[in-house]
Amino acid sequence: MLQVKGLSARYGPIQVLRRITFHVGSGEIVALVGANGAGKSTLLRTLSGLHRPSEGEILFEGDPIHRAQPDRIVRLGLVQVPEARQLFPNMTVRENIELGGYVHGRKHVEELLPKVFDLFPPLAARLRQKAGSLSGGEQQMLSIARALMARPRLLVLDEPSMGLAPLVVEEIYHTIETLHQQGTTILLVEQNAMGALAVAERAYVLESGRIVLSGDASELMEHDDVQRAYLGKEYRYKWER
Repeated sequence: MLQVKGLSARYGPIQVLRRITFHVGSGEIVALVGANGAGKSTLLRTLSGLHRPSEGEILFEGDPIHRAQPDRIVRLGLVQVPEARQLFPNMTVRENIELGGYVHGRKHVEELLPKVFDLFPPLAARLRQKAGSLSGGEQQMLSIARALMARPRLLVLDEPSMGLAPLVVEEIYHTIETLHQQGTTILLVEQNAMGALAVAERAYVLESGRIVLSGDASELMEHDDVQRAYLGKEYRYKWER
């Protein structure tokens, strides 16, 4: 579904991404993990058309999109849930959700709302509440719900566990697994490496703008370099599936 080939990106003289190559197949959930400063945000801005690559190409279902405008990329079905939610805090929950479906029209919004509320029941009880007054976990639910209104063929989640309590993180990850089971292809971009690797099928490790490791997520979870980089030598993460 998504092919990234030899992708490089820079800000002026500063090289951020260095010939990155990876792919996401239809129906997969793939993790891309990396520490702060690894280049994750620049990569996602480039995938979504907000930043132009200096080299390489991005293909979405065989269609080159590395020169496409962001609205066309969303219409094609590559939809991102941004880091730190980036909601409209003074608008209501319902207004934020409806904005996600603007590219497909009012009829589509009304058809999809019940499905979104089935996935996120707390939001149905807060339709008139301002988005900025929600808890962190509820805001993350709302950000995902807004993205789902755009009918993503590939849902890209940027740091969905950031700033959330452990129990809320577990709930968000269970939601991600549910979306995957329902047929949504997912690219999960995280600093929370072990959480991401626990739900993904395959994974890539991004470091200093380069892909340094790739393979089955379960194998990478046991990799010494990954454990040292993200957990410390002695700690072993166990995620409840």
